[in-house]
Amino acid sequence: MAFCLTNLVITIGQKPLFSPISLDLSAGEVGTIMGPSGAGKSTLLAAISGTLGPDFHTTGDIQLGGRSLLGLKVQQRRVGILFQDDLLFPHLNVAQNLLFALPAGLSRKQRQQRVSQALDSAELSGFEDRDVATLSGGQRARISLVRTLLSEPDLILLDEPFAKLDLALRDQFRRWVFGRIMELKIPALLVTHDPNDCPDVAKRVELQPHPSTLEAKTPPPIRS
Repeated sequence: MAFCLTNLVITIGQKPLFSPISLDLSAGEVGTIMGPSGAGKSTLLAAISGTLGPDFHTTGDIQLGGRSLLGLKVQQRRVGILFQDDLLFPHLNVAQNLLFALPAGLSRKQRQQRVSQALDSAELSGFEDRDVATLSGGQRARISLVRTLLSEPDLILLDEPFAKLDLALRDQFRRWVFGRIMELKIPALLVTHDPNDCPDVAKRVELQPHPSTLEAKTPPPIRS
């Protein structure tokens, strides 16, 4: 499943947020979007996932598996997203949190098997009945990614998912996340401020101010 951004620009009030960006990712490949705060990184992820507000306008194209995502509803896009906050439901145990993400049409036995297999893959076997409040930060992070993957996305967006982890745990979780993405052959797009978060083989895109924005900031020449 390939993912492609083609000359993508997002504007608000006729003001473009960044210069046109293009990026191609194949199955299991990670791309990285970098740029200063306010450059439009989160807005870009919203455009891809389908949650962009009505005040924004998109030109160019976003394709996944050869189909354009523009104009599709969120649930039609098959795009998963992992945030820096795990967003686990506090009133549900681990298994219930994971069951929430499974696609419809599975039998009860199949659903239980999917959850058990997912926990095994995260080295959290036997955690089904655990209260999420008892989990460590690293365990919560793994459960959050597992839940995202159980929804069977064709693309996964990583919105600074390592930012709140301590350095030792951050490196371990980062390697595990990228390993799972490669194993499942899902293209992934990572947004981060930290170059250390980027896999060595990742394709990188730096969001740059749009030329029209730079021109607007250029002072007029001084006339003598």
